[in-house]
Amino acid sequence: MTETKRKLRSEAWFGGEGKNAFMHRSWMKNQGIPADAFDGRPVIGICNTWSELTPCNAHLRALADHVKRGVYEAGGLPLEFPVMSLGESNMRPTAMLFRNLVSMDVEESIRGNPVDGVILLVGCDKTTPALLMGAASCNLPTITVSGGPMLNGKFRGQDIGSGTHVWKFAEEVKAGRMPVADFLAAEQGQSRSAGSCMTMGTASTMASMVEALGIGMPDNAAIPAVDSRRGVLAQLAGRQIVDLVRRDVTIAQILTRQAFENAIRVNGAIGGSTNAVLHLIAIANRVGVDLSLEDWDRLGRDVPTIVDLMPSGRFLMEDFYYAGGLAAVMASLDEVGLLHRDVMTVSDKTIGELIDGAPNYNREVIRPLSEPLTEQGGISILRGNLAPNGAVIKPSAATPELMQHRGKAVVFENIEHYYARIDDPELEIDASSVMVLKNCGPRGYPGMAEVGNMPLPAKLLKLGVSDMVRISDARMSGTAYGTVVLHVAPEAAAGGALALVRDGDLIELDVAGRRLELLVSDEELAIRRRDWKPPARPEGGYQSLYVERVLQADKGCDFDFLVGRRDAGIPRHSH
Repeated sequence: MTETKRKLRSEAWFGGEGKNAFMHRSWMKNQGIPADAFDGRPVIGICNTWSELTPCNAHLRALADHVKRGVYEAGGLPLEFPVMSLGESNMRPTAMLFRNLVSMDVEESIRGNPVDGVILLVGCDKTTPALLMGAASCNLPTITVSGGPMLNGKFRGQDIGSGTHVWKFAEEVKAGRMPVADFLAAEQGQSRSAGSCMTMGTASTMASMVEALGIGMPDNAAIPAVDSRRGVLAQLAGRQIVDLVRRDVTIAQILTRQAFENAIRVNGAIGGSTNAVLHLIAIANRVGVDLSLEDWDRLGRDVPTIVDLMPSGRFLMEDFYYAGGLAAVMASLDEVGLLHRDVMTVSDKTIGELIDGAPNYNREVIRPLSEPLTEQGGISILRGNLAPNGAVIKPSAATPELMQHRGKAVVFENIEHYYARIDDPELEIDASSVMVLKNCGPRGYPGMAEVGNMPLPAKLLKLGVSDMVRISDARMSGTAYGTVVLHVAPEAAAGGALALVRDGDLIELDVAGRRLELLVSDEELAIRRRDWKPPARPEGGYQSLYVERVLQADKGCDFDFLVGRRDAGIPRHSH
């Protein structure tokens, strides 16, 4: 018996002899595409977030060419298309504000066009979840290709990490221990090649999540952007997506419940960013997997952090790749039964098959499980009357002595209030105080900016204080560090208890007990609530839509109307 060839989605545009097929093929041919390119071969959309305004993604044009080679080699037709790009370094008020907008751009671009499978080209951190969210809602065969990290930063004989050393050096300047001229000199050596942050910030975390989920090719997490092997990976991805289309292996078959459980545990082992909590919940909900904060705590709380990378540790992504990359980490987790080995990946092999025998070439960078950087890595989920729907903290980046702490609140009503107040010599604050920042959550900023790791006041830095407990409904950069409680839900702008905190209130943090308590009576809080007024909302435009429809942090900050799969059927004719 001969195998019947499956009719591809793109044939609804390009197949046949009618008027519509004539029109679709004819206009495409003005690019010099020959007639036999429309013979029913798989059409692969290359969704590219290249932009010169997104420095981390500025090399993705060249990477797309490698993908195209692979698609052509496998007998497909590659067609590149742009979507809005999100650069965390330049975009204001925050790239997170536009993650959901880009996901809509991706979803509708895929659904409305004649593509059978998709390669997602991503880099700077919000582009990864945005493109995965949009593609997940369409459920076509999909592979994600990350742009890769920059080479290690260098400054006067030492390695410096993007983001991590910005926070460190800025505080050194503020404390009077680093001249401004030295600070500006370091700027030249931090970002010295194409690529995204070379710390275990959100970009590298999400590239690792792509590999851990099985939706990217092996070694996706760590190959440096300028290493020739990144181009090889892209070319192999181009070949592989054609095969996935022919076998009809869709994104929903890869992004299973077990895949997300693997990713949560991997995030703990690498000391990944707190931002991964928001993004993985949002991606899972798009594909129909119910993922919650409880899953993060249950699956990740006892996973030791074994990757010694900034901001939690000493090394950088270039070192991580040379040490063996994510496969070596996953092999260690597999040895103690912490992975689902039979999870399918886009590479035709299961996770177990990909990591069997994966070597660890440097046990300083990727430590043995018996000698972890942090005994309990993961992301800890806190609850209490201050965060009834949850808050997050990253233990591997925190000060152990502050993980159980009680102190008086020093309150900042918004980020402008913080800047106006933090270096006031008369501010009543000491090392035992708890800094509280309000109205920086999804609705309050809007967009939940990376301002949660509030720099300490200059007068305390000069005394040698290096960390304090900080609490907010904001996010922080994955490159940042400190005893920082984030993503408090409900946020202040939604009427959460955070909105009611006042200077001098006692707050208790107990990470081991997973508690975050405002030590104020229910009666007093009820009185304060009567006086509380919600902040004014934006009038008109995208920000108005965002504030009206965004879900809280514990639900991934997606729009309520975007949750779930809508698939990519054949749209009605346009003419």
